[in-house]
Amino acid sequence: MKLLSGKDITVEIRGKRVVDHVSFSLDSGAWLMIAGPNGAGKTTLVNALIGGVPCTGEVLYRGEDLRKLSAKQRAKEIGMLSQTHHIDYAFRVHEVVRLGRYAYRGSFLSADGRDKDGAEMVEKALRLTGLDGIASQSVLTLSGGEMQRMFLAQLFAQDPKVLILDEPMNHLDLVYQRQLLSLIQEWLKEEGRAVISVMHDLSIARAFGTGILLMRDGKCVAQGEINEVFSPETLRKTYDTDVHDWMRQMLSQWET
Repeated sequence: MKLLSGKDITVEIRGKRVVDHVSFSLDSGAWLMIAGPNGAGKTTLVNALIGGVPCTGEVLYRGEDLRKLSAKQRAKEIGMLSQTHHIDYAFRVHEVVRLGRYAYRGSFLSADGRDKDGAEMVEKALRLTGLDGIASQSVLTLSGGEMQRMFLAQLFAQDPKVLILDEPMNHLDLVYQRQLLSLIQEWLKEEGRAVISVMHDLSIARAFGTGILLMRDGKCVAQGEINEVFSPETLRKTYDTDVHDWMRQMLSQWET
């Protein structure tokens, strides 16, 4: 049984078909990269999976309709990191990370003892993302990179089985990009976990993904094992440019 699968996912917004009958499936241990040009429908697709936008088609988690699960149950199974975040209130960093544990509590942010692993999970998430030193700092003082890492920490504290990451490298410098990718690789080693990432950087997609779904104009251009899908012909069809030649030019800048 597949951990997560979508069949004929279709999204229409204001009469325009933004995602057009896209299907995929995820096994345990898989890291599916979703790539394509701007406007391809990548973000809309992942939002549809978690119910962020209405869609037709099937979204199944372990063979069951994901949309029929309660919000708390979905939060225990699926976690999503969006591209952008906005907070107007002066919460502390650790308070925002702690919100990732809401699905495990008897009531909103209650301290009723039901979430026995909560404090440990929050501390671990802060440490893994390098935020333990500023855990008491106001979120209104954070840089864009620190804000992104804070929401990553919230996701790790949530401890879902499937991570959905929409451009997770946004605002992260090279050190934290590398750390995040390594953390996800390590996280995936536990049975029953999988990741979906919307990724513009094709080099990262190729290096870390176990599979790829290429999109253009809301449709799936190709999907499968990355080295097979990343053929010159398929990438040209997706991006209208010679991606292989461009990548070779970029790599040549590092040759000595």
